[in-house]
Amino acid sequence: MRADAVRNREAVLAAADRLFGAATDPEQVSMDDIVAAAGVGKGTLFRHFGDRVGLVRALYERRGDDLRAALAADGAGGPPAERALHLLRELVRFKRGNRVLTLALENAGDGSPYRTESYEHWHALLAALVSEARGPQAADYLAHALLAAVRSDLVEHLRDWSAEHWDAGLGALTRSVLGGGTATGGPGSGRRQRRNNDG
Repeated sequence: MRADAVRNREAVLAAADRLFGAATDPEQVSMDDIVAAAGVGKGTLFRHFGDRVGLVRALYERRGDDLRAALAADGAGGPPAERALHLLRELVRFKRGNRVLTLALENAGDGSPYRTESYEHWHALLAALVSEARGPQAADYLAHALLAAVRSDLVEHLRDWSAEHWDAGLGALTRSVLGGGTATGGPGSGRRQRRNNDG
C-alpha cells in the first residue's frame, strides 16, 4: 500500500474513532461526518473499507487488538472457571467503554459480531477453557453461550448495573457452565480482582 494510501486509511480510522467516541448513539455518526473529519473524499473511505460496516469492523478490531494484547500480557492463571470469569468481566468492561462502537457493529446486520476476528479469538479461548473444565463435548456451543451473555445489546440493556452486579451474574454463569466453586462473582470479588490486576 502506498504511503499516501496508508495515511488516508489512518486518517479515516482516527476520525471515526473520535466521532464514535464522542457520540451517544451509533446513528449520530454518518459516513459524511467521517470523511469530513478525516479530510478525504468518500471514495477513499469506500476503497479502503467497502462500506460503513467494514469501517466499523476495522475500528472495532483495532480496539479489540489492544484488549487481546492486554489480556495476553496479564497472563491470569487459576482454574478454568476463574479464567473464564476474568475474560468475560474484561469483555464487559471493554464493551461498556466502547459502547457506541460495539452497538454500531452488533446492530449492523451483516456486520454481525460472529464474523469478526475478535469473536473467533474469544470463542476459541472460552472453548478451550470449557474443554479443560468438563471435556470437549459441547464446548464449542457452550463457548458461544458464554459470549452471548456479554453481547453489546445485553450490556446496553443492563447499562445501569454496577461492576459488582455484573460480577455476581458472570460468576454464577461461569460456575454453572465450567463447574468449580472458585469462580467467585459476589459483591467485592470484582474489587479484589481489580486490586490484584493493578499489582
